[in-house]
Order: sequence, then structure tokens, then C-alpha cells
Amino acid sequence: MANSAIIMAYVGVALMVGLAGIASAIGTAICGQAAVGAMKKNGGAFGSYMVLSALPGSQGLYGFVCFFMVTNLYPLVGPAITPAQGAAVLGIGLLVGMVNLLAAIYQGKVCANGIAAIGNGHDVMGKTLILAAFPELYAILTVAATFLIASVATTWGAPEVAEAVAEVATEAQTAM
Repeated sequence: MANSAIIMAYVGVALMVGLAGIASAIGTAICGQAAVGAMKKNGGAFGSYMVLSALPGSQGLYGFVCFFMVTNLYPLVGPAITPAQGAAVLGIGLLVGMVNLLAAIYQGKVCANGIAAIGNGHDVMGKTLILAAFPELYAILTVAATFLIASVATTWGAPEVAEAVAEVATEAQTAM
């Protein structure tokens, strides 16, 4: 049983880091393509293009932050992992990977449109940054969710928790 738990955890870690990294690559590439096109019209705004192109890169960092949370801050991945903890890490991996994948792609699209507008001479840098913060919020929430889930999952399988759950279950049965 412990074998399947550690496998679930490793799959979760791979999803969280892998999908978040892929997400940043896709998002920054979307922006980079728009920046190359915009430089043909307005090469003087390269600084704005670069800043907007870098924004979707943060999702890959969030994947690594979550990886360090489940392996170091709350050491869930290891030989003593329980099946519930393995499932928790797999769930965290799916959550972090999928949300960051979509957040980076859509943030890349927002930034690409801002880059195109700047290339056409519109002063929309600040407004684009504000709009790009919305998908970023959901990526940040995955870090918070990882913190909360991992902090609770560290107690799963601890003897005192099992005793407390058994005691509550016994009290509930006697109250019926």
C-alpha cells in the first residue's frame, strides 16, 4: 500500500512542476511572438514588451514553490507516506498543474494583446498589467491551497489523529 502512495505522490509532484513549467513556456512564447510582431511597428517600446512577456513565467515558479512545500516544508513525500497523503499530493499536483497551465496561457493572451496595442501606439501598459493580474491571482491561490492542504495532510496517519477520530466516532455511535 505504501508503494502506491509514494507513486501517487511522485506523479503529483511531476504534474505540479511539469505542467506549471510547460505553462510558463507556453505563456511566455505567446507574448514573445506578439512582441516580435509589435517591434516591427514600434521598436522603441521593447522594455514594455519584455515586462509583459515575462509575466506568464511566474506560474512555473509557483509550481516549484509548491514542490518545495510538499517535499521540505511539509515533508509529505517520503518512505513513511500514507495512502491518504499520497492522494493529497496527487490532488495538489493536479490542482497546481492545471490551474497554472490555464492561468499562464490566458495571462499570455492578455499580455499579447497589450503588446499588440502598445505596438500600435496605444498607451495601455498599466491597464494591461492590471488585467494580467487577474489570471495571476488564481495561480497564487494554488500556492495558498497547497499550504493549507499540505499542512492538514501532515497529520493524516499520525497515531494521535487516528485515536482522536476513533474517539469521536465512538462518541457519535453512543449518542445515537
